[in-house]
Amino acid sequence: MSLLFTDFASWRAHCAATGEPLYQPVLAYEIEQKGRTEDEIWNGLQRAYDVMRDAVQTGLTHDMTSRSGMINNGAKKIAASPVTVLSPEFKQLVTRAMGAKEVNSCMGRVVAAPTAGASGILPGVLVTLQELHKLSDRTILEGLLVAAGIALIIEQNASLAGAVGGCQAETGSAAAMGSGAIVYCLGGDVDQTFAAVAVTIQCMLGLVCDPVAGLVEVPCVVRNASAAAIAFSSAQIAIAGIDPVIPVDQCVAALGEVGQSMETRYKETALGGLANTPRGREIEKMVLVQDVQILPDEGE
Repeated sequence: MSLLFTDFASWRAHCAATGEPLYQPVLAYEIEQKGRTEDEIWNGLQRAYDVMRDAVQTGLTHDMTSRSGMINNGAKKIAASPVTVLSPEFKQLVTRAMGAKEVNSCMGRVVAAPTAGASGILPGVLVTLQELHKLSDRTILEGLLVAAGIALIIEQNASLAGAVGGCQAETGSAAAMGSGAIVYCLGGDVDQTFAAVAVTIQCMLGLVCDPVAGLVEVPCVVRNASAAAIAFSSAQIAIAGIDPVIPVDQCVAALGEVGQSMETRYKETALGGLANTPRGREIEKMVLVQDVQILPDEGE
């Protein structure tokens, strides 16, 4: 596919030469890869965004208690907290990202964007962005295509998986997708959009993947909230015209290099980091015992 770019420089050059908006070549790629019409692609994007919105709503209105007990309605507790540290909008962003990710941890329906472990970030970011700026669904869907293009390039040059590159590759990539989508949706130019991606990667670089008891719950849920916050702050930095200094493609290369050099115990193996703390090991034993099914002896 000639319009599936392997780097941000090529994506920028194409749009500069053709005058196309950033989402257009990604849309063409989707049409070719899936063998569907343009209307079918837009309808699919709408369904995905509807699921994201539903996940946000579900996380803030339903019982979100995971089987392990580590997740226990955290988003609703933040929303109801009498002590407010953040602005109302910031607080909503955090609760929405956490709530949508809690839906995943409680076996609900989410969009893996780009992974289930990071499934709260784009919903929290896009729903909050749309509400704050009164954007149309069509604008948000274009932002989703831009986010998809960002993910495609990161996937080719680094990784989107915690098991390969640590949490920097998972929540970091999702935050970069969200940050780029924010800038695009607010009318930022190509350089500002890619600067948002670069700044986000710089902020997330080096984050390990250390799920307690091997479950994508702790610290994954709270990282979705903090990654959504980083997406917004990076977008603000970029749309103000701040130069990230290190070009976006070099930031992606650094993401890949750090992921390759990261030790195995920090790549979703539950062998290091928070998973290897005394409390983490206690939880692991409790979860393992809880999930064991005792079968009757054959002679009984």
